[in-house]
Amino acid sequence: MTLSNFVAAFLTLCIFSFLYKENPFYRFGEHLLVGVSMGYAIPLIYDTVFIPYVYRPIFLDHNYIIIIPAVLGFLYVFRYSKNLSWLARYPIVFGMGIVGMSVPMSMHSQVLVQMKTAMLPLDNINTILIFIGTVTILLYFFFSKAHKGAYGKVTNIGVWFMMIGFGASFGYTVMARISLLIGRIQFLLGDFLGLIK
Repeated sequence: MTLSNFVAAFLTLCIFSFLYKENPFYRFGEHLLVGVSMGYAIPLIYDTVFIPYVYRPIFLDHNYIIIIPAVLGFLYVFRYSKNLSWLARYPIVFGMGIVGMSVPMSMHSQVLVQMKTAMLPLDNINTILIFIGTVTILLYFFFSKAHKGAYGKVTNIGVWFMMIGFGASFGYTVMARISLLIGRIQFLLGDFLGLIK
C-alpha cells in the first residue's frame, strides 16, 4: 500500500461519511477539494488565458485595443463590493448583447439545420419517430392554442416523448453515478484493502 492509496482512501471515506450525516471529515474533504481545484485552476487560467490573450497582446505586441475587453472583464471583480457592484453590470449587459446578436445565426445553424438533417429523409423508423417527436413537442409548447380535442391528443404524444427523453436522461445520469460509486468501492476493496483482485 502506497501513501497515495492511503490518502485517496482517506479522502474517499471522508466524502462517503456524508451518507451518515454532515461531519467535520466531510467538510474537510469538501474544503480540500474546493481549495485544490482553485489552486489548480487559477494558475492554469493565468497561464492559458491571461498571458496569451491579455498580457502578451497589450505589453509585447502593443495591440492596445485589447485593453477594452480586459477592462470589461476586470469589472466583474466589483461584484464583491457593496458600493461598486453596479460596475459589474456593464460586462454582463455587453455579453447579453453579443449573445442576443448571435441568436438568429445560432438558431439557424444549431437548431433548424440539425432538425432537418435528423428528420430527413423519412426512410426508416428512427427518423419517423424523431420527426413525430419533434413536431408534437413543438406543438405542445405552442401556447396560443388550447390543448383540447385532436390538438390536445397530438400534444399529449409530445408529452410522452418528453417523458421518455427525461427518463432516459435520468437513467443515464444514475448509471454514470453508480459506475463512479463502483469505481470507488473497487478501489477501497481492491487497491486499498486488497480484498478483491
